[in-house]
Amino acid sequence: MIFSRMIIVLSLAVFSAGLAAQNLVVVADTLHVGNGERHAPGVVVIEDGRVAAVGPADSVSIPEGMERIEVPVATPGLIDGRSVVGLAGAKNQPHDQDQLERSDAMQPELRAIDAYNPRERLVGWLREHGITTVHTGHGPGEIISGQTLIAKTTGGTVDAAVVEPVFALSATLGDASTRGHSRSSPGSRSKSVAMLRQQLIRADEYKAARDNGETSSNGPRDLGLEALVDVLDGKLPLVVEVHRHNDIMTALRLAEEFGFRLILAGASDAHLLIDEISEAGVPVLIHPTMMRGRGPEYQNFSFTTAARLLDAGIPVALQSGYEGYVPKTRVVLFEAAMTLPYGASFDQALHLITMGPAEILGIADRVGSLEPGKDGDVALFDGDPFEYTTRVLGTVINGVRVSEVAR
Repeated sequence: MIFSRMIIVLSLAVFSAGLAAQNLVVVADTLHVGNGERHAPGVVVIEDGRVAAVGPADSVSIPEGMERIEVPVATPGLIDGRSVVGLAGAKNQPHDQDQLERSDAMQPELRAIDAYNPRERLVGWLREHGITTVHTGHGPGEIISGQTLIAKTTGGTVDAAVVEPVFALSATLGDASTRGHSRSSPGSRSKSVAMLRQQLIRADEYKAARDNGETSSNGPRDLGLEALVDVLDGKLPLVVEVHRHNDIMTALRLAEEFGFRLILAGASDAHLLIDEISEAGVPVLIHPTMMRGRGPEYQNFSFTTAARLLDAGIPVALQSGYEGYVPKTRVVLFEAAMTLPYGASFDQALHLITMGPAEILGIADRVGSLEPGKDGDVALFDGDPFEYTTRVLGTVINGVRVSEVAR
């Protein structure tokens, strides 16, 4: 048996502009593969940054000379389904808060990659808690607040960190997009929806003109409309932060009307519309389990929602979301743990922060489980990942040990 303490024969990789893929072996008393399989003990062999072999310790051949990490428990690297880290900073001061531009209600042209800071302290904080991949960018608060990206939680430059430079457009319906937040913000729900519908119609007209070769000669390029054309063409989903049941229905109607790919985010009332969401085939990036449920939009939020959506076969993942005040981010590991007393099984809780987000974000061929060919991303623990007293002992990304801090 492997000792309950961790034996590390591996020096911490230098955090630089990029991380060279590394060869190593992770041996765990209990290895959770992320696809429902577990091995006790289990082994993951990582070569050139990718999983080469995984399985029970007595059936996996470990190449000689490979560096070795031994831990009580290992899981796939965790994935944060939606965040603003890298744009929102830990200091909570104007100079490190780029997640929301308040000058306009419609700004699909804003690129998260132009503001993302891979060296932000909050990115490191998530990395130290086993989170290896984040879907982050412009957060909710205006009708369309900008673009999102997918990044690994390591790398000293944007190019080294980013996996998908543009994943989606971030939109908001309901209270958060109204009440005059910006000079052009609407004051009511019907006005905000009318503004969004009008912008989608303009994008459709722009697309038709572009397809007919008219835009270059008849007018200048419009970066915002071009981003919305990508939504109408199905290249980018529209991630809509929405909580109240009637606002969720509005988002579903808009998606049907314009034929775009919709991802619901937040969705406090999702458990009231399980049949409707299931019929629409729309995934949900559910709110943090322990979010601050203040305000009328959140009055129906429930600790049981994630498990109920999973039981209904709806694609769902947990997000760290957006905190208006410090610490500015949550840790999805803890949010997933809170689903266990409220109906979720261990495998479901792990799915919410591994394969669940990987599938919704379209990156399940790279991350989400420890299977041959996938990225060598591993979270290391000294016990059950969802136990309150368990510590994260380190994180491996692309076969490189990027954290040894015990959290």
